[in-house]
Amino acid sequence: MKFIHEDHKIYVLDENQKEIVVATFPQFSEGVVNVDHTFVDPSLRGQGVASQLMHEVVAYAKSKNLKMVATCPYAVAWFKRHPEFNDMIDQDAQQHLDPQCRI
Repeated sequence: MKFIHEDHKIYVLDENQKEIVVATFPQFSEGVVNVDHTFVDPSLRGQGVASQLMHEVVAYAKSKNLKMVATCPYAVAWFKRHPEFNDMIDQDAQQHLDPQCRI
């Protein structure tokens, strides 16, 4: 699977150039991005693609020396299942988000 990286977006296109996997992470504050949206086409679900996508997002943020928060329900759940990436979370900013976004 070929992930395409742009500023604040990582995605995969199918043979028709349609986005079939996408994550967006706009700037939240100085040096912090917000994983606010993830999508995996239904034909790819259940194959670990969403987790691969999140690994790509974390690697991208790390390469840019960015911290992260998450408001996308999948991203919040993923970070809860992957405490090894807690060092990437801006804990102070994350604490000020809605309760359902707490990691």
